[in-house]
Amino acid sequence: MSLRNQSLKSLPPTRPQRRTVLASLAAGLASGTGLLTHAQADWPTRPVKMISPYAAGGASDLSARVLGEYLAKVLGQQFVVENKPGAGTRVGTEFVARAPADGYTVLYVAAPYATAEALYGQGLSYQREQLRPVAMAMHAPLFLIVNAQTPIKSVRDLVAFSKTRPGGINIGTPGAGSQPHLAGELLLREAGMEGINVHMRGDAIAYSELLGGRVDATLTAISSALPHIAAGKLRVLGVASEKRSALYPSAPTIREQGFPSVVASGWYGFMAPAGTPGEVVAKLQAAVLRALDDSTIKQKLLDMGLEASGAPGLEFAKYIDDQTRKWTGVIRNANIKID
Repeated sequence: MSLRNQSLKSLPPTRPQRRTVLASLAAGLASGTGLLTHAQADWPTRPVKMISPYAAGGASDLSARVLGEYLAKVLGQQFVVENKPGAGTRVGTEFVARAPADGYTVLYVAAPYATAEALYGQGLSYQREQLRPVAMAMHAPLFLIVNAQTPIKSVRDLVAFSKTRPGGINIGTPGAGSQPHLAGELLLREAGMEGINVHMRGDAIAYSELLGGRVDATLTAISSALPHIAAGKLRVLGVASEKRSALYPSAPTIREQGFPSVVASGWYGFMAPAGTPGEVVAKLQAAVLRALDDSTIKQKLLDMGLEASGAPGLEFAKYIDDQTRKWTGVIRNANIKID
C-alpha cells in the first residue's frame, strides 16, 4: 500500500527492529528505555515550525498557511509559518538544514532549491545531503502572456514578431535566477528567438511593464494577470505545462504549438533535516498528501494560481533531481551567473 492511500492511523509506529534490540541491551537504563521511540510515535507533541523562504504575502507564504491550518487540524498541533526570505531562498533553506532533526522544523521548499547549486556554486552555505524530501505539494504553472493591443495570438506569432525587432524581444520576469527567468531562456533557445529577459521585483511589476509596453511578453505565474486578462488588456498565448492547466483551460500548451521542450513551473513541497526519524517523516508525508486530496484545499490553491500535485518523498526526490539536471543545463547554456 502506498503512503498516498494510507490513513494516519496506519503509519508505522516505530523504527525497524534494530532499535528494539538496542533498547533491550540498555535495559539497565530503564528510566530512558523507549523514550525516544515513544516520542517519535507521538509526534507532534508541540508546535511545528514551517519555514517559508519567501516574504509574507506571496504564493509561498499564503499556500503554506493554508496547508499549515489543515495539518494542525489532523495532527493536533500548530504548524506555525515563519518567513525567512533572502538570498534567493537560501536563507530559509540553510536555517532548516542546520535545525535539529526532530520533526519540529520543516522547510516549505520551492523551485529555486533545484537551481541553487548551478547558480551560486561555492556560495551555498548548506549541502543538499542535509535535507530530506518529505512530500511534493503543488505546482505554479507559468503562462506566456502579451499585451492584447498587439496582433500576437500564438507562440509562432511571437517568434515571427521577434524577427521584426532589432535585438529581438524583451521578456519580463519577476527576478534573476527565478523559474520564470530560466523558462524564458529556455523559450528563447527552443524557439530560435533573439531576445533578453528583463528582471523586476515580482510578477505584478512584470505585468505592469507589459501593460505599459515596456516589455513584449512575460512567462510567469498568472494570478496577478487575471484581472487584466478579464478586462481584455492582456492575452494568454499558452502555458508551459505538459497538459492544459485548470487555472486557464482555454490556453493551449506551448508544447501543442510546436515547442515540446518548453515545460516549466514553479513548485512547492516539504523537506526536513536529513536525520529526521522515518516515523516522523512518514506521518507528515501522509498528512500532507491527505491535505492535497481535500477538495476545499485544492480550490483554495487554485484561487492562488496553484495546482495541488501531491507526491510522496521518493517521487519528490526524483522530481528534484530531474529538475536540477534540466535547469543546470539551461543555466550553463545561457551562461547565467548570479553574484
